[in-house]
Amino acid sequence: MQAAAIACCCAFIAVKIREKIVRLRKQWSASVIQGNVTKLIGNTKLVYLRSLSNLSGCKIYGKCEFLNPGGSTKDRIANGIIEDAIKSGDIKAGATIVEGTSGSTGISLAMVARARGLKCLVVLPDDVSQGKIDLLEKYGAVVEKVKPASISNPEHYVNVARRRAKEIDGGFFADQFENLSNYKCHYTGTGPEIWSQTNGYIDAFVMGSGTGGTIAGVSKYLREKNPNIKIFLADPPGSGLCTRVNYGILYSKEQEEATMLRHRYDTVVEGVGLSRLTENFKVALDAGIDKGYAITDQEAVNMSRILLREEGLFVGSSSALNCVAALKAARQIGKNKTIVTVLCDGGHRHLKRFWNDNYIRENGLKVPTVSDNLENLFNAEIL
Repeated sequence: MQAAAIACCCAFIAVKIREKIVRLRKQWSASVIQGNVTKLIGNTKLVYLRSLSNLSGCKIYGKCEFLNPGGSTKDRIANGIIEDAIKSGDIKAGATIVEGTSGSTGISLAMVARARGLKCLVVLPDDVSQGKIDLLEKYGAVVEKVKPASISNPEHYVNVARRRAKEIDGGFFADQFENLSNYKCHYTGTGPEIWSQTNGYIDAFVMGSGTGGTIAGVSKYLREKNPNIKIFLADPPGSGLCTRVNYGILYSKEQEEATMLRHRYDTVVEGVGLSRLTENFKVALDAGIDKGYAITDQEAVNMSRILLREEGLFVGSSSALNCVAALKAARQIGKNKTIVTVLCDGGHRHLKRFWNDNYIRENGLKVPTVSDNLENLFNAEIL
């Protein structure tokens, strides 16, 4: 009788153990197996930037947005814009996503559209690198090239894209600069991730602005959690956003000198800087930006090479720009602070330009050497 009771008890325990194992397997599957590529977007890691931190006396972290499946932070806004439009009924089955972009947004939109069974049309200036065009086409996007023109010109690539969306049956214009789904995906995603990853111990956030979505969404979220967190803007040559933040005037010296080339400003840094206020950037202004840093092209180039040499991080131009500004922010707010910036994309998309020594020389810049070190950047005049 006792043996039977023991056997029964053992059988019961074995059943419970099997049930527990099944539950754990399901939980494990749910945590590591995703339904499609869009589920891999976000929750990127923070990396400790040792060389910048050691020099400045602060803890400086970079959010590794290049780890998104499409290779950049633009995956977030592409998915957010499309998801919101599907929910609202603006995008239906078989729709065509249309955008005018010369940067990473087009690649991210093409990837997300492909994953969701949608079509994608990207309008871009005809001097965009062939590598980007090839990548867009590999994702299945239709690419339309137009001559570079001012944003006020109807033939500017963004304006052409807006027209194409109206002409195409089922066309949807993503409108990354003005679509507020842009900043909202950072408000609900990137911002909370940074707060959680730092356990709320963050003193400053540093970011450049292209559309304004990242700095808007993250700063709005962080300021609501702690109004004492400092927000700093990183701005490249030719952009008017820095003077808008610091002096209330949307202006850059390149505009006065009338030396601008075909694009909106002259810089080797791609994807950031603007001379107009987007609806997304207005949200950032409302949340409050404490200071803008005008970063030179040479500083950004030098930082990129230092990050590769000292950290093993191969990053794009806007990432380098952000890191220069993070170093300046550390100098301004003092030691023993925690600063987070964003590593927007990897250097592999910038091999033909930003990471091409001949291109750097052609633009009047110096190819960095070991003597162009972090100390020089840290001690440089803050503009």
